[in-house]
Amino acid sequence: MAGQIKVARRRAVIAVFLVGVLGLSGCTGGSVDPMAELDPVGAAFGDDLAGQLQAVLDEAVALSGSSGGVAGAWSPWSGEWTGASGTVDFAEKSEPVTTDTEFRLGTLTSEVTCTVLLRLVDEGRVALDDHVDDYVDWVPGLDGITLGQLCAHTSGVADYYPGLKSHFVANPERIWPPNELLSSGLALPRTGAPGEQWTLSRTGVLLLSMALERRTGRAWNDLAEQYVLDPLGLEDTKLPAPNDTELEDGLGAYSAALAADGTADCAVIRDDSRQSSSMGGAAAGAVSSLDDARRLSAAFATGALLDEGTARKQWTPIPLGGDTPAWQSWGLGGAEFGPMRGLAGESTGALTAAFTDPESGLTVVIALNNSTSGGDFAREAAFALASLASKAAPAPEHEKPLVELPWSFEQATTKMRELAKCPKPDAAAEPAPEAAPAG
Repeated sequence: MAGQIKVARRRAVIAVFLVGVLGLSGCTGGSVDPMAELDPVGAAFGDDLAGQLQAVLDEAVALSGSSGGVAGAWSPWSGEWTGASGTVDFAEKSEPVTTDTEFRLGTLTSEVTCTVLLRLVDEGRVALDDHVDDYVDWVPGLDGITLGQLCAHTSGVADYYPGLKSHFVANPERIWPPNELLSSGLALPRTGAPGEQWTLSRTGVLLLSMALERRTGRAWNDLAEQYVLDPLGLEDTKLPAPNDTELEDGLGAYSAALAADGTADCAVIRDDSRQSSSMGGAAAGAVSSLDDARRLSAAFATGALLDEGTARKQWTPIPLGGDTPAWQSWGLGGAEFGPMRGLAGESTGALTAAFTDPESGLTVVIALNNSTSGGDFAREAAFALASLASKAAPAPEHEKPLVELPWSFEQATTKMRELAKCPKPDAAAEPAPEAAPAG
């Protein structure tokens, strides 16, 4: 119990520390690690735990049909691990992936967009209950939808991605005007009245970015740089220009072709490595790196860039409804899975997931370069990493916090294997090792 109280106090110190730093810096030029006040152990995990984490990454790469991937796990009380697997693409003389290899951030981009919204709320420039049609006044049919609902995914606006997915996979370099994507989502039946129920919608996040750009008169990259990237020192994170289709030295992007019935045709793997960020835009179009994604995940989960009251609003649980377990809920821009907060998702040719426990600081990130198996696959891979890292033994003079995950390592890896749609022929021939015993 004392350890839990100590961690909670440290989290409060983090928030105060960051507010002070950001206030002094004017949100420009800073480089703040949200976990610094937890006095994280900078050492690498021991060989046994590192080997188990690497085995999960290797298996995730093989099961997803990726050429390669990167991942990391950070347990502030114990140490850290970062790993790379495979090659950046399927070319004959491809370069090996390294822990510095950049990747497409995918749907984690929306964490940045929603943080920009919340920081503008803190400044009094917008309010969560502002109606989006006050800003995006050229689009009909937005009555009753608020800015907050767009991040909470309760606007009732359908997601454009499923209907356009086959077009994105087949023609990844096409530049999509935001209004065209918006029109595609708005043309679909509404998933419910505004505020009535939760349904994930990139259309909503894209609509939010339009509203914020109109309100401020500034582009997404400018807003992201001032309110998120600079304060956190995220030097590798940006939204590429729509015509900048090559991620130099970064992870490639692949996806199985889609059959007429919408199922994956594993016999045909499309190379989507050259792609326009306009397919995802402010909802799923950014690129990043492993350490940047770690910092973003930690700041997003703790609300470290926000005023205390706004951070509480961000993580007031929104039930997902249906048969969803009670330990899964939603905040403004991200999900809660037990104690872990963050996102997992699919974008064209990429799977990404990043989660942080705001109390203990436990953080995991994984990025793969074949999107065929879907975002839930990346989530389960991240859950497996989290299960292993949560059991890491404490370093001298550090206490091991209580991290109660509502899944086991075995459950996560079993689910990951079930979700794999186009694994490599030899994938999962050797199962990942069992989870390390609690230390």
